[in-house]
Amino acid sequence: MTESATATAPSDSTSSHSTTGHLVKGKTGPWEVVIGLEVHAQVVSHSKLFSGAATAFGAEPNAQVSLVDAAMPGMLPVLNRVAVEQAVKTGLGLNARINLHSVFERKNYFYADLPQGYQISQYLQPIVGEGYIDLDLPDGETRRVEIERLHLEQDAGKSIHDQHPSKSYIDLNRSGVILMEIVSKPDMRTGEEAAAYLRKLRSILRYLGTCDGNMEQGSLRADVNLSVRRPGEALGTRTETKNLNSLRFIQQAVEAETKRQIDLLEKGGQVVQETRLFDGATGKSRSMRSKEEAHDYRYFPDPDLLPLDLDQGWVDEIKAALPELPDAKKARFEDAFGLSAYNAGILVAEKETADYFEALIAIAAEGAKRPKEEVAVKCGNWVTGELFGALNKAGLTIDESPLSAEALAGLIKLELDGTLSGRIAKEVFFAMWDTGKPAEAIVEEKGLKQISDTGALEAIVDDIVAQNPEQTEQYRGGNQKVLGWFVGQIMKATKGQANPGVVNKILRAKLDAD
Repeated sequence: MTESATATAPSDSTSSHSTTGHLVKGKTGPWEVVIGLEVHAQVVSHSKLFSGAATAFGAEPNAQVSLVDAAMPGMLPVLNRVAVEQAVKTGLGLNARINLHSVFERKNYFYADLPQGYQISQYLQPIVGEGYIDLDLPDGETRRVEIERLHLEQDAGKSIHDQHPSKSYIDLNRSGVILMEIVSKPDMRTGEEAAAYLRKLRSILRYLGTCDGNMEQGSLRADVNLSVRRPGEALGTRTETKNLNSLRFIQQAVEAETKRQIDLLEKGGQVVQETRLFDGATGKSRSMRSKEEAHDYRYFPDPDLLPLDLDQGWVDEIKAALPELPDAKKARFEDAFGLSAYNAGILVAEKETADYFEALIAIAAEGAKRPKEEVAVKCGNWVTGELFGALNKAGLTIDESPLSAEALAGLIKLELDGTLSGRIAKEVFFAMWDTGKPAEAIVEEKGLKQISDTGALEAIVDDIVAQNPEQTEQYRGGNQKVLGWFVGQIMKATKGQANPGVVNKILRAKLDAD
């Protein structure tokens, strides 16, 4: 069966292979940094790529190893269908071409934790071809990074060097675990762009459910390919910095390697094509080995595995079942709820946050005598403001929040219907966070209801105006700023419980009267 495209191919008009990107100033003039990422994403699956062994994180060493994983003689690999489905799903989520015909090959090299003496991977004919990701950068610019390919491969085991003074140990739990290697084109120009790319890729993978994106546990890690050149010149010699498992480390590694290469070239030296390791504690990298070329691995089709031929109908079924992805959700939040592009981007970055936000709107809008857009903006501000602040301070995720969407919606409703002022609502929020009590109970206990009674407020306004004849004359003389001072005095007198709208209306009427 011939290979076929099942998703939109990247548009040439938006390709970012330009030499006009961000420039770094060196001692002898400007330099352009060229960056590409190779991301290894561990596939969400209960078993490994070619065996039925488990993949749970944190198991005892060598507790999840089959005879296939240990490369026992005569053991043959059997391809995991879930791995193929997850790769296809990811490719579709990356706007990429799905190759209906792909081939597994042997990548030959020796490590003590690679019992076969080769890694089963894909080389000339990967399961996923070219695609792209669009990045929303902090300055409001949208930047397209093209994907070169995605291929499936098995992970190696793990060598442990810190358990014995003179011996190393081997843990094969990770041997055979399913990896998707996602290779970008050299479209990035700064550490910030590289981090933004990985952040967006992680978000897409988590929405799709194909990788949990847990960088601390190693299920998502990146290799940074970087070179520098004078603007307009050919690509320079690149280095590869391996196994970076945090966005911060990626930015630091890019900055450190950029500086190292520029300093080296400006002193008349040459960059050597090599693999390097970055130390987050020192902020420096060191050479690991000279960079291998493809021919060094002696790739050849694995004789134990037939070529992988997919049915177009099956691929179409997977495509039809894809969830709403971050870009589509962001556009919907902007169009349907009137959110700013910035707030919408924050709210869709994590699927759990987007789900919380939509649940919050649905509850807060029930019975609200306000437009849904106003309710949505109010909900968005609460989530990205007080809730995120409290979660960050406590070191919690939104799934671990002590305030459910229903509880926060109860508070927002009290603000929307005028029961609470914005300032008092924040006070109630923190009381809810600390006690777990609903908003209405806290408002009742502390007597925090907003004062909207016209008669009661008129008496307070009359008293404040009468006590401050000098400020009254200043206002009547044309100093409009004094109005804010009066509002502040009234809010102080009512301990912040006066309805600001009602106060402003009464106050203007009193001050404008002769």
